Amino acid sequence: MSQTTTFGVDGMTCGHCVHAVTTELSALPGVTDVAVDLVVGGSSTVRVTSDAPLADDAVPEAVVEAGYAVTPRRSLL
Repeated sequence: MSQTTTFGVDGMTCGHCVHAVTTELSALPGVTDVAVDLVVGGSSTVRVTSDAPLADDAVPEAVVEAGYAVTPRRSLL
């Protein structure tokens, strides 16, 4: 069963930002899809789908590695 986690990312302003975050999150083991709804000047929405639950710190660490901050939202099964 796949799991989708939705969260906010602050500080993204362009397509390059989207690419950086998508690349970091896609590299996590088990991630099957990453979708970003860019909101310039606000908190962008990012959805990560994985084929298994991700470690609690995996997504925030990947986003920080890309240079941005995470605002947790919710998980959908």
